[in-house]
Amino acid sequence: MQRRINKVAVLGSGVMGSRIACLFAGVGVKVLLLDIVPKEPSDAEKAKGLTTEHPAVRNRIVNEALQAAIKSNPSPLYSKEDARHIKTGNFTDDMKSIADCDWVIEVVVENLDIKKKVFEQVEQFRKPGTLITSNTSGIPIHLMAEGRSEDFQKHFLGTHFFNPPRYLRLLEIIPTPHTDPAVTDFLMHYGDLYLGKTTVLCKDTPAFIANRVGVFSIMAIFHIMQEMGLGIDEVDALTGPVIGRPKSATFRTADVVGIDTLVKVAKGVADNCPNDEARAIMEIPPFLQKVVENNWLGDKTGQGFYKKTKGAGGKEILTLDLNTMEYGPKVKAKFASVEAAKPIEDLKQRIKMLAASSDKAGQFYQAFHARLFSYISHRIPEIADDLYKVDDAMKAGFGWEIGAFETWDLLGVETGIKTITDKGLTVASWVQDMLAAGAKSFYKIENGKKYYYDLATKGYKPVPGEDAFIILENKSNNIIWKNSACNLYDLGDGIVSLEWKTKMNTIGGEVLEGVHKSIDRAEKDFRGLILANDAANFSAGANVGMIFMLAAEQEFDELDMAVRLFQKSTMRLRYSSIPVVVAPHGLTLGGGCEMSLHADHVQAAAETYIGLVELGVGLIPGGGGTKELTLRASDQYREGQIENPILQERYLTIAQAKVATSAQEAFELGLLREGIDAISLNQSRVIADAKEKAIELANAGYVKPIERTDIRVLGRSALGAILTGINATHFGNYISEHDAKIARKLAYVMCGGDLSEPALVSEQYLLDLEREAFLSLSGERKTLERLQSVLKTGKPVRN
Repeated sequence: MQRRINKVAVLGSGVMGSRIACLFAGVGVKVLLLDIVPKEPSDAEKAKGLTTEHPAVRNRIVNEALQAAIKSNPSPLYSKEDARHIKTGNFTDDMKSIADCDWVIEVVVENLDIKKKVFEQVEQFRKPGTLITSNTSGIPIHLMAEGRSEDFQKHFLGTHFFNPPRYLRLLEIIPTPHTDPAVTDFLMHYGDLYLGKTTVLCKDTPAFIANRVGVFSIMAIFHIMQEMGLGIDEVDALTGPVIGRPKSATFRTADVVGIDTLVKVAKGVADNCPNDEARAIMEIPPFLQKVVENNWLGDKTGQGFYKKTKGAGGKEILTLDLNTMEYGPKVKAKFASVEAAKPIEDLKQRIKMLAASSDKAGQFYQAFHARLFSYISHRIPEIADDLYKVDDAMKAGFGWEIGAFETWDLLGVETGIKTITDKGLTVASWVQDMLAAGAKSFYKIENGKKYYYDLATKGYKPVPGEDAFIILENKSNNIIWKNSACNLYDLGDGIVSLEWKTKMNTIGGEVLEGVHKSIDRAEKDFRGLILANDAANFSAGANVGMIFMLAAEQEFDELDMAVRLFQKSTMRLRYSSIPVVVAPHGLTLGGGCEMSLHADHVQAAAETYIGLVELGVGLIPGGGGTKELTLRASDQYREGQIENPILQERYLTIAQAKVATSAQEAFELGLLREGIDAISLNQSRVIADAKEKAIELANAGYVKPIERTDIRVLGRSALGAILTGINATHFGNYISEHDAKIARKLAYVMCGGDLSEPALVSEQYLLDLEREAFLSLSGERKTLERLQSVLKTGKPVRN
């Protein structure tokens, strides 16, 4: 049957339930969110004379939970407007409404008896064929379906979202022996394509895959920390971005997840996995037990391993000393090998160096890798038949940039075995069998495809689903041009793709060289060009260090040439003879945003945080961004319409350095174009989707656009209105004198200068104004202070 999901019921509106509802609303699905009826009215409701019969009382729990979710930061919605897709109700009055839902998701309290009662109600009202799933993380899935009808059991399985469900990409799919395989296949595909998730098929084992390995990793780190006498700040310095893990590292992650949740999962594994060879690691150490007893559970209680305080100097984050159980100032961790490794941009090379170092950090990594590698070897085939599922789960659920088996491959399988045995641990026999059979790694790349070692066949199989993705890292044999910053790949079908690998993917001279070389090559030999990469962020913008150096040394001719080159590059993207598609994701700021603004089509990941942020460092967008938003305002003008508000809206997008918190919001800010640009919900599909769009544009008979000379600028009338607003904001002490100066320069450019009346101008006219304003601001002392602050601290100073 052809199954479609038009409406979803979410049963339970707690932290997870309300956010799962928001996720579905964000992709355009209607949602019915239900929860229990309160036992009695609140004091405020009693004061109004309301009883438990009043709808406002009966739906108070669900409505308050939903509003709390909507107001939370980061937002669980792609756009605040999406909340209109959610209708609320309660189990008593509205369970009958699930009859017209295509999927019912249970997210109630982790209690098997309560869940069974909910499912008993569900069975009364669901129509046959409706999907029913549970978001449980701790109760065996098969137990919940006991006693239910055959049709219920056929369509029932576990769908374990990770919190927050919008941002964490993992969706574990856990069928029971009774689940129809077609239902499992549907949800694997639906989660990937429509929810943007990495869907991982799991066995119905305690904690499934990600939590089983992830919580083991955290508990192992706790034990190693005690053995080595390390502190919390030291451990988090070793287990964060330096090895490709999230900034929250180990202890901050525990605070965010909830320390009680961590303990619950660890105890669950210890209690329910008697044959787990590393079961002792899951035992709760005394310091962790003490933290739970003190109710220091992390963010939910205001303190955990870290605590935020307000002092005379502002907010301060204190760290818990596990010896004294008292909070104190954060201690800067210092390890020679870590300091030496930080400048290495290539994560794989960095991990290799750290793992081989002989200082205390190296000893920590060796101890951790020994435990991790031993553990994952013994979990295959217990928790998953295929090793790639462990890596997919850890990358999507815990934010590891490189999976556990991938890390083992990186350091060498035989080296990993030696590390394991040196620590007195064991490795599963299948790993030794793999080596004996002549297979020297868990993965291999052949002809641009990734293969994994399969235990059952004792050979390699292609990683499933990757046909729908383009992973540039796997296509090193397809590089047709490169410099020290860029690679140009032949993706087949006449399409090439340019990536650059610099710190935060910033844009400097070599990247701009790459843009021109790519267009030259594409115009000569291919049909289309994509700008894309596999990094954590598309681009953090122009190379601020270069701008600061040239400005500080007053090399204004050099700076002028650099700005001209950037403008020439973005205009070349717009006016090449082949279609150009930009595929942004993550941070897409400043120059990265300007490249997107000049593409024929933008294929953005749903999680794209895009904006023109130059005002924060004392400048205006100088790579065509100011020109482009002025042009887009002009294109919105209609005869008889008041034009100033439209221009002012575009002006404020730049003046307030607005950054879209999602690709959907980028449409609302005018940074993406309705009917032209598009969103890929699954970031892994972005490059493949961009390639398809480039082919589509080429097949449609792409013709090089004609440079614009008809941009309507409003001159003094609009300039006067904007300047009045700037002065009022300045005199009200909302902005500094320097902020006001930058804002005036921006207004001058976007109004086309001091023209006595509206006029039609060319793109080059606006680019020249933009460049002149950029150069004049770069010579300002306060701009230099802001640039220097960004280089030193990552944040601009307010001056």
